[in-house]
Amino acid sequence: MPNHLLRSLPSIERLLERPLALQLSADLGRERVRDLLRETTDELREEVTSGQWSVAGTSQSLTEEVERRLETRAAQFSQPSLRRVVNATGVIIHTNLGRAPLARQAVEALSETAANYSNLEYDLKLGQRGRREAHCQNLLSRLSGSEAATVANNNAAAVLLVLNTLAEGGEVIVSRGELIEIGGSFRIPDVMAKSGAILREVGTTNRTRIEDYRDAINERTRLILRVHPSNYRIIGFTERPSAEEIADAARRAGVPSFEDLGSGCLIDLSPYGVKDEPVVADSLKAGISVVSFSGDKMLGGPQAGIITGSREIIDRVVKNPLMRALRVDKMTYAAIEATLRLYERGAALTEVPVIRAIATTREEIAGRAAQLVESITRLTNGRFTISLEDGASVIGGGSAPEVKLPTVLVAMKDAQMSAASLEERLRGFRVPIITRTERDRVMIDLRTVSVEEEAIILDAIAALAQPAHESPASIERYEIGVGGK
Repeated sequence: MPNHLLRSLPSIERLLERPLALQLSADLGRERVRDLLRETTDELREEVTSGQWSVAGTSQSLTEEVERRLETRAAQFSQPSLRRVVNATGVIIHTNLGRAPLARQAVEALSETAANYSNLEYDLKLGQRGRREAHCQNLLSRLSGSEAATVANNNAAAVLLVLNTLAEGGEVIVSRGELIEIGGSFRIPDVMAKSGAILREVGTTNRTRIEDYRDAINERTRLILRVHPSNYRIIGFTERPSAEEIADAARRAGVPSFEDLGSGCLIDLSPYGVKDEPVVADSLKAGISVVSFSGDKMLGGPQAGIITGSREIIDRVVKNPLMRALRVDKMTYAAIEATLRLYERGAALTEVPVIRAIATTREEIAGRAAQLVESITRLTNGRFTISLEDGASVIGGGSAPEVKLPTVLVAMKDAQMSAASLEERLRGFRVPIITRTERDRVMIDLRTVSVEEEAIILDAIAALAQPAHESPASIERYEIGVGGK
């Protein structure tokens, strides 16, 4: 039987002339489809020879199997590496899932700028070459209360630029308790070494007083650095000078002060339970010379490192040759500006996804969760055991690690598969749905799911509930896997 089946297997050239291959060739190119067919037929030939594929054979059934596998492989090949996912974890700034989703206005601005020519380095008023650093500068200055501002490609770059500009070859004083490492092995001492500045540690891990800074100042001192601890906390017997004290000590010593705020907030989020993230304007009001922070964390914009402070320092940073390597492109400027204008209009709470997610109340989530449970039950004829449970969402992204935002979770259990299998199937949907599991149940937190994305979750769960004997055509809309519609 194996030899009979193998002899009946059509040639690659004949398969290429069939309707499916011709259709795929129009999308992927004939040579790529030829390669996929070779992979498919080699795989199937090996299975037939070893007896793993033993369907009562005709050339027609074997050909259909080749084309079924070809279609799956082609769908896998066509999937982009970077894909949209639904974040149902309740982690608002999820580093692994791309951090902050952009506001609609930012996406529109980015698309408009990316698809057309722009005045990135052209002064429309004077009709001559302009400076890209001018974009967003006035807007950032107004929102942060600074004299000037500029943008690098992330906050690590911003820190590197400031340290290199202000302290190359000299000492930078920093508390031992602030020599942190955050995600991606970003270490303050390593960045400082690359900048050419010399680290001067003061204090102890848990207690550093302003006198420690003052006593360390000498003729080699170029800068005093204050670092927000990000996702790291020391509790109990601790002491740390205020921004005002750091600024005063630096001013008396005749050197600038620099605060790396990490996430960085433009508005006070304490009314919504986030009480440990400083506002950028407050640091500058305290007298800090220059402040840097991320654009894609608590601000809710694209990846960027924003530097605000005195005009003299910002001008020096912009002229640093490293700026050429660390600058941002037109799309980043477009997205940042659109995001910042939402803050200026007072619309961040409703329009910036990260801020909106933080401000959403438990009651609002509970109402949506109850409706989702009702819809799942109706669509799946009670296949799954579903309940609502109190839980907590987190900020994520190295921001406000101690903040727990009250939420209501949709807990889902299936008698026919484990929570790990259910989570994997949801992750394999045409739009992957990322959840978390607890006590052998899949947990869905709608705080990080838009209203529009609830339909995607329902489609995926409806597909899971389909009987195993259903034909692919009958569940085409809900197909799970890479080849889904």
